[in-house]
Amino acid sequence: MSLILHIDTATSVGSVCLSKDGQPLQTLVNDKQQDHAASMVLFIQEIMRQQQVTPKDLDAIAVSAGPGSYTGLRVGVATAKGLCYTWEKPLIAVSTLQMMAQGVLSEVRDADALYCPMLDARRMEVYTAVYDASLNITVAPHALILTADAFSQQIAKKKTYFFGNGSDKWQQLMSPHVNALFVPYILNAADMVPLATAAYERKAFEDVAYFSPFYLKPFHSTMKK
Repeated sequence: MSLILHIDTATSVGSVCLSKDGQPLQTLVNDKQQDHAASMVLFIQEIMRQQQVTPKDLDAIAVSAGPGSYTGLRVGVATAKGLCYTWEKPLIAVSTLQMMAQGVLSEVRDADALYCPMLDARRMEVYTAVYDASLNITVAPHALILTADAFSQQIAKKKTYFFGNGSDKWQQLMSPHVNALFVPYILNAADMVPLATAAYERKAFEDVAYFSPFYLKPFHSTMKK
């Protein structure tokens, strides 16, 4: 038995989901990244009010841990950690790329394919990984500068689904291939539910004091002269 609050702010679309025993009860979505800091707290209050859930009813809080937007990840993780401290709940961290693969896998249900999420990392770079149909990692999460033949060896051997807000960049570069399938996908906290529920059952919790997002690469910013 588990009642888990899920928070995702890894991209421009932020969302909050409440799940019970591995099933989503309700999801609220915000597509304005600049409002994540304000909207996530309001969404949490609203979803708990509508579902008649109090903080003491929750068993854990799950957060999309990255990679993704540097600012977005900080908002989500800070919110989740603050609630864990205040409500004395365990923290569950879920890979953003793996939850994306979970979301597409639940839609296409193709057991013979690989799943390649891509998050836009600006210019011709993406955050990506490759998973099999059991969500085992076949290529570990990494930052990749796209080229026309970036996945040519992979798709020569096996059917692969590409998705996420960085996949369009590679679709424009590569030559069409029967094993390269591009499917629409928008990040949603509900896709975290199976992974977070499994982590809860394993008691795979994070150290709230020391946990930080999985950025994949250092943050760089320009300074005004």
